Amino acid sequence: MKVIFLKDVKGKGKAGEIKEVSEGYARNYLLPKNVAVEANKGSLSMLNAQKKKQKERAENERNGAEALKAKIEKMTIELKAKSGEGGRLFGSITSKQIAQALKKADISIDKRKIDLPEPIRTLGFTDVPLKLHPKVLAKVKVHVTEE
Repeated sequence: MKVIFLKDVKGKGKAGEIKEVSEGYARNYLLPKNVAVEANKGSLSMLNAQKKKQKERAENERNGAEALKAKIEKMTIELKAKSGEGGRLFGSITSKQIAQALKKADISIDKRKIDLPEPIRTLGFTDVPLKLHPKVLAKVKVHVTEE
């Protein structure tokens, strides 16, 4: 019997997959527990509609990330910090401070999406990569000046 899995079933299939399983397993376990539905014309068209909607949503997210990337790459964030000799900072500029500065500019980005390998410890300009989407990477210029 062909079934469409609604949830992941260990060893049998993942949600959204169409698989052939024994009729007893389907009738006694999968169907009563609402883990799968029988694959017929109605359920197949429902599955196709769900996949189409999911693909459309993913495309909209990516387009939104692309638009945000264009806005971010035009910006320069100004941060002030105390510094000593040779432009070395007392302390450092972290991803949290960059996220707060972006928030003041009406761009809400989680500090975990800021891909800063190590905190900024010198004065001047630094390009900081931001992961907006798995396929969209933006760079924002951070200008650290003396306080």
